[in-house]
Amino acid sequence: MQIYLSFLAAALYLAVLFIPSRWRTLGAGLSVFAWLLHGATLWGSVFSSDALRVGFAVMLSSALWVTVSVYLLENRNFSLEGLKFLLLPPVALATVLPALFPGALISLAGKTTMFPWHVAVALLAYGTLTIAAFHALMMTLQDKHLHKLRAKPLSPRLNQIVDNLPPLMKMEKILFRLISLGFVLLTMTVLSGVIFSEQVLGVAFKWDHKTILSLFSWLLFAVLLAGRHWRGWRGKTVLSFTLSGFLTLLLAYVGSHFVLEVVLHRSLA
Repeated sequence: MQIYLSFLAAALYLAVLFIPSRWRTLGAGLSVFAWLLHGATLWGSVFSSDALRVGFAVMLSSALWVTVSVYLLENRNFSLEGLKFLLLPPVALATVLPALFPGALISLAGKTTMFPWHVAVALLAYGTLTIAAFHALMMTLQDKHLHKLRAKPLSPRLNQIVDNLPPLMKMEKILFRLISLGFVLLTMTVLSGVIFSEQVLGVAFKWDHKTILSLFSWLLFAVLLAGRHWRGWRGKTVLSFTLSGFLTLLLAYVGSHFVLEVVLHRSLA
């Protein structure tokens, strides 16, 4: 049943792309319905009475579900219709990935009650910073549009998308709200994973590639926020740090699980 709901949610996400902007209420309603179906399939896939299912597909799908949540909330306050053309196609793909790559079950026996909270906060951090990365991509398109770069002109379709976005200054304010929230959640994730590893995760702390990449991503976002506060960083510097921090986090979590599951065919349990 869950696999059919996953494909239905993916189809609804894609259908939203073809709804004209003048029918915004219909598009918003369909997006919410797809989001609810997506969440229902994730809940059934990830949670059981005594175990959690983890894997690259589940993590990516969960993070993008959180990303859609933030997008739907922000779209009520600002017109972010153009963002859906970058966001919803990968979300639709991620919705069906857990059915193809189910990952592995991790037993909750012997683990503290903090373990599911650690996973939830990590997914919230990842999802918030994911939409920040999408937001940064849209700002990059806006910057090119405003400067009318003749070497790499935007297509008419992209011009229309960018024209429907809020002004660049307002987009930048939204971006830093997302980054600030994501940074707080990422800090909580890193602290619980590094300092309280054995108590929360049930395993001793290890300096592996995931830990190093997570710390490096945290450092990039910390430098970005400090640079914004003390130096007033804007423009390309902000976008470069945002995308670099997100890609590092992507490699730390989804990338490592993808290599284990798909490339090396190893269990995560």
